[in-house]
Amino acid sequence: MYNLAIYFYLLGVAIASIFSSKVKKMWRGERKAFDVLKAKVDPAAEYIWVHAASLGEFEQGRPIIERIRATHPEYKILLTFFSPSGYEVRKNYEGADIICYLPLDTPINALRFLRLIRPKVAFFIKYEFWYNYLHILKHRNVPTYSVSSIFRPDQIFFRWYGRHYAGVLRCFTHFFVQNEQSRQLLEKIGITEVSITGDTRFDRVLQIKEQSKHLPIVESFVKGATHVFVAGSSWSPDEDIFIPYYNNKEDWRIIIAPHVISEEHLQQIEQKYGDGVVRYTKTDEQKVSGARCLIIDCFGLLSSIYHYGNVAYVGGGFGVGIHNVLEAAVWDIPVIFGPNNKHFQEAQALMACGGGFEISDANAFGKLVDNFAEDKHYLKYCGDKAGHYVKSQAGATEMILNEVRL
Repeated sequence: MYNLAIYFYLLGVAIASIFSSKVKKMWRGERKAFDVLKAKVDPAAEYIWVHAASLGEFEQGRPIIERIRATHPEYKILLTFFSPSGYEVRKNYEGADIICYLPLDTPINALRFLRLIRPKVAFFIKYEFWYNYLHILKHRNVPTYSVSSIFRPDQIFFRWYGRHYAGVLRCFTHFFVQNEQSRQLLEKIGITEVSITGDTRFDRVLQIKEQSKHLPIVESFVKGATHVFVAGSSWSPDEDIFIPYYNNKEDWRIIIAPHVISEEHLQQIEQKYGDGVVRYTKTDEQKVSGARCLIIDCFGLLSSIYHYGNVAYVGGGFGVGIHNVLEAAVWDIPVIFGPNNKHFQEAQALMACGGGFEISDANAFGKLVDNFAEDKHYLKYCGDKAGHYVKSQAGATEMILNEVRL
């Protein structure tokens, strides 16, 4: 049944690639993967294989990759992606020897792939459970680990109709899960090779903080400002919440790094804010000093930009779900987000400790930010709580690699 579904999915992807440039990139990338591997695989080398679905999972796996790279230079690293949003951004990542798409999980693809690579160890990040790859890895006695995985009762593995598919979980040598609930759910279906290590993303955001960029334009923009608000990965519904609040706030500087950087979206933001708005790539240190709203119209800066803020807002909470709140919280600033955060453990924990805040509308947002602006001690208290939470959860990478034998 699984393999039949995969072949139907393959047909669907082929059709969708005609209409979607993103799907077309994935379709072409998967088809070219074997050519990449044949050209680059060193038959005499031993490979550690790390698979990440997309960019977020890559960031979770990155501390593992870089620690192995530093401590075991005798191995080569193969990094695979499923989604273009991961591969296209990190295809030139220097921490891996080979980077390619993972061919779709058909029996033939899985056999060809593993015959070429012959991995010594395999790491699957978070939600990746590919039936054929995992069964062949188990059959070949390749140690296979699930990293930063998290399980919920509503997942297919724990429903009566998903018990057969749950067998794929028994292919893993060990699970490194984020919380106790995940451990208990796995135990209920007979899986006990489980360690609660937390989430490697905490290690990653602390690395990012240490490597943050010096941004002269941003520094010139915020110079002399009483308060600085940073909105990261925002969508239009988020911007409808916070932009009206700042239209007449002369003592605030607002930085917006939208999730979608398209000309249409950038113009929408400019129209909503009005006068005093500039784009990062179209200004300089002198011109930006007179602006009140700075739009970040390029990628790769957001994690460093949070450093300049007093208050952060992370978008997505009025849509499919919030984006990365840890990149903001690590800078010791309170983090605000929309209501779609229930499946995001770190957002729930930030709210519980007093460093994160859910808002449902513009009125709630305004009252909260008014409190921050009027009470600097409360602002610092909430920021300290956010930063302490991130630091207290670090260490997953070390725990995992202490357990894994390479």
